[in-house]
Amino acid sequence: MLRIIAKSILWFFAITVGLTVVFRFVPPPVTVTMLVDANGITKDWTPLSRIDRNMVDAAIAAEDAKFCLHNGFDTAAIEQAMERNMRGSRIRGGSTISQQTAKNVFLWQGEGWTRYLRKGLEVYFTFLIETVWSKRRIMEMYLNVAETGIGTYGVEAGAQRYFGKSAAILSPAQAARMAAALPSPKKRSVTNPRGFTRRYGNAITARLGTVRRAGLDACVYK
Repeated sequence: MLRIIAKSILWFFAITVGLTVVFRFVPPPVTVTMLVDANGITKDWTPLSRIDRNMVDAAIAAEDAKFCLHNGFDTAAIEQAMERNMRGSRIRGGSTISQQTAKNVFLWQGEGWTRYLRKGLEVYFTFLIETVWSKRRIMEMYLNVAETGIGTYGVEAGAQRYFGKSAAILSPAQAARMAAALPSPKKRSVTNPRGFTRRYGNAITARLGTVRRAGLDACVYK
């Protein structure tokens, strides 16, 4: 029994490390989230060189201002999220772009007890991608596998769906709208945002200049 457990652990590490190395160079053909999506899959893998910098900066402004500074985990954001959740506020996470990428590429969304199992594995895969991939690759992967709408994955497919144009030529406002919808793409409207989504999109647009001037995207474009 001990030998079986030991072999299983070794195989787990061998397979996960191997996949991480492969995905450093090759796009993942599909993810668990895509496979279980009853709405089908619309995606179009696009190199980061063909994704407008506005989209990269909008993702950083909306999701992870310390993306270029941390090693995968923003402890301050995690602590703040835990405090808000303990006060009974609307449940919010403190996940970085690296953590979200690890989850989207290797794991599942999950609710209930499976969410806690996933969170544990998410720490492991986040460490792996931060070790094996560059920050540029993490961002490229994130913008290609993130759900951007019902049955829609990646910013290229999202840009075509919402604006009828390539992700290579997104305006600041368009990129900000897509970034504002990323946490809940099935519920938040990109083409006709209202209420919180509209205000959040406007706030992200206003932050784009700060992201670039402060070099918060420097690790992506160095």
